[in-house]
Parts: sequence; structure tokens; C-alpha cells
Amino acid sequence: MNSAQRKSNTTIGKIYFWTATIHKWQHLLLADANKAIILDYLKKLSIERFVTIYAFVLMPNHIHLIWQQNRMNGKERPFGSFLKHTAHKLLKELKLVGDVSKYKVEVSNKHYEIWQRDSLAVEIYSRAVAVQKINYIHANPVSGIWRLAKDDINYYYSSARFYESGVNDFGFLKDLFWVFDGD
Repeated sequence: MNSAQRKSNTTIGKIYFWTATIHKWQHLLLADANKAIILDYLKKLSIERFVTIYAFVLMPNHIHLIWQQNRMNGKERPFGSFLKHTAHKLLKELKLVGDVSKYKVEVSNKHYEIWQRDSLAVEIYSRAVAVQKINYIHANPVSGIWRLAKDDINYYYSSARFYESGVNDFGFLKDLFWVFDGD
């Protein structure tokens, strides 16, 4: 195994901090319509109870989730069906606007790549790890090179507002701290 390869193995029923990156770190998720594709499928997976989503942020070139995969989606793990479904939808949108060439790849099993093949999964095994990962996710849009909002709560494409005020704008979020603290 390549030592630079990120760990993406997951187990059904465990909670993970999970990151997926757009091919070559391109800013495909700048457009609200593309973010909607991601949110719509997360909601579908949640409604159908394939996953429980505790926290997220959609960045221009990557996403972070804290989620639990509850059961297989046919023969696929939910993260696999998420990556496949959203890639097909995003590719369809790119073809409509004629902006697909940046995602062309020369491999035998596909012509285009939307998501890089190096998703990262880190198990959330304690409240302390949960706090650290949620803080990281919520700070992402306003730290480093990103200045996507004046503060984390004002960045719409994140669960920060849910954790600050209890407002569930997306209808699929569950409070991670209930897992560690109880109802």
C-alpha cells in the first residue's frame, strides 16, 4: 500500500469523519446548484436510513461529513453510492454547460473523474474526538485560505448553525452529542 494513500475503510454502524475531494482540487462545488446535488442525495440517503448525518460542510473543492453508514445500499456501502450518484449528476451538469474537459482521465474503466479516489475516514470514538472534528468542520469555511462567510454560523452549507441554534435547515441532521451524552 502506498504510504501517502489515505485511509478510507469504514465499518457499517460506526461513526466517521469523512472527507471527499473533487478531482485535482477543482472548485466544482462553488455553484449552489452543484451543492444542491450533494445535499439532495445526503437527504435521500438519510430519509431512507442508509446513513445518519451528524455534521457537514461543503467547500468549493471538497466536503467533510460526520456520518454513520447504517446499512448497505444494495451491494454498495452508502459512501460508494454517494460518490457514484453525485458524480453522475455533477458530470451531467458539466456536460450541459460544456465544462467537462477538466475532469477527463485516461483510465480503462472511465472517461471522467469527479471525486478523487482518496477519500479519508477517521472513526469518531469519543466525545473529545467528536468535538475536535466538529470544530474543524465548522471552522473550515472561514479559516486558512477560505473566507466564504464572515463567521461559521453564516456559512449556509454547513451544520454550524444547527449546533449553535438547533435550527435544522436541511432536515437530515442529528446531534452527534446525543450519541455520547444521551438524550
